[in-house]
Amino acid sequence: VLLTNGTNEITLASKAGKVVRFNEANVRPMGRNASGVRGINLGDEKDNEVIGMIAMPDKTSNVMVVSEKGYGKRSDIEEYRVTMRGGKGVKTINITEKTGNLIAIKNVTDKDDLMIINRSGIIIRLAVAELRVIGRATQGVRLINLKETDEIAAVTKVDVEEEVAKIDEA
Repeated sequence: VLLTNGTNEITLASKAGKVVRFNEANVRPMGRNASGVRGINLGDEKDNEVIGMIAMPDKTSNVMVVSEKGYGKRSDIEEYRVTMRGGKGVKTINITEKTGNLIAIKNVTDKDDLMIINRSGIIIRLAVAELRVIGRATQGVRLINLKETDEIAAVTKVDVEEEVAKIDEA
């Protein structure tokens, strides 16, 4: 669930690395007991599921995707064509044995940081501004080095903290 303003563009991502982007106006208002509408067609792929959703208020944000084996990338929202809801989507990241499945999608700007935690409990904080914007259908870059059996557990977006130097009074 996301709070929107009625004019946002919704982007849904699946574990198989597919993304569908559509205008929020394509989803009609319903009561809370309604079953809803199909946002993305997951196809016949085994164990596929929706891993995340973002609502883009404007075109200044980028799309950040992260895979379970520590790869990720930052792409321009315009790389994803606007389609009708319920489509199979377009490839957002090359899913290989090396990258693993997609586990997170976030809308980010240079004023954001990413907090990444892996299953063994290690957390890193990564400045989004350090990641260049690259194409939609690429493999991405390594964000965190993981042991062979480890995977990323969660990714969240946080505001950049500016370091304030304290001056010791003598």
